[in-house]
Amino acid sequence: MVGLKPPEVPPTAAMKFISAGMAGCIADLCTFPLDTAKVRLQIQGEVRIPRTISSVEYRGVVGTLSTMVRTEGARSLYRGLAAGLQRQMSFASIRIGLYDSVKQIYTPKGAENAGMATRLLAGCTTGAVAVACAQPTDVVKVRFQASRTLSDSALRYSGTVDAYRTIAREEGIRGLWRGTLPNIARNAVINCGELVTYDLLKDALLRTQLMAGEDGAGGRGQAPSLSLHHPTPGSSPPLDNIPCHFVAAFGAGFCATVVASPVDVVKTRYMNASPGQYRNALSCLLALLMQDGPAGLYKGFVPSFLRLGSWNVVMFVSYEQLQRALVLARPALA
Repeated sequence: MVGLKPPEVPPTAAMKFISAGMAGCIADLCTFPLDTAKVRLQIQGEVRIPRTISSVEYRGVVGTLSTMVRTEGARSLYRGLAAGLQRQMSFASIRIGLYDSVKQIYTPKGAENAGMATRLLAGCTTGAVAVACAQPTDVVKVRFQASRTLSDSALRYSGTVDAYRTIAREEGIRGLWRGTLPNIARNAVINCGELVTYDLLKDALLRTQLMAGEDGAGGRGQAPSLSLHHPTPGSSPPLDNIPCHFVAAFGAGFCATVVASPVDVVKTRYMNASPGQYRNALSCLLALLMQDGPAGLYKGFVPSFLRLGSWNVVMFVSYEQLQRALVLARPALA
């Protein structure tokens, strides 16, 4: 696995912001069908108001994907992609691209390394701000992905722009921010699970040289990266490469899925609910527990992990390489 080497000059905050948005879009393009399957499984069996009977039943990830292709066509796997890409350009750019900058703000003066509390606080901050900015795109994305489960008739919206207009007209501006609180809770947890875990795993891999091979055997004792995505000038770790990013990203995806699945299920159902179906996110949670029990909180866990794990791998590997490419391109653009 060949990639660009860590640059001597760290990327700027603007480079991280742009790289995060682009990397999020690349990851969404690769994993969007898994995200759609997750949404369908999470919503399946939901008691709706008014009550409807769905003739389609989804079983497992492969079964869900094959059923969608058979009954709705292959294009249904990417329904809502436009809103998903819009979401990543604002959402990923803020929560991932600004993580290092916010972490530096929270790090006490004179400290050589950010502590666990500082990393968690930075992850919660960027996650919450990102949700506040990108919530309408998330609502529209979920509505499109879940549209087949709502009825056997035509889709609710003719397109992305029509979805924004219709929701604002029928449900008010607040409708575009439906589920903001559970989404903030979800993304604060996911952001900590993803970014903090990736940060710690990558730092541990570089410090202990666990990924040492022939090219890194002589690198023991060198200082690891003090920042999430770039080394200290003059001490570039020889193993800050794609295999290291892959392992750290995979662990981050699993950790994030385990801690965030319960909030994710409630968020998906609440955002997709008809007006008046639930009073608030808490009533949605109680209805889910009464209907499916605690196991309902982990509906769609397998596609969630497949999607979040693969999304993290693609995103973080792309993110690291895009940052390095921008740093290398900066002198040519100047």
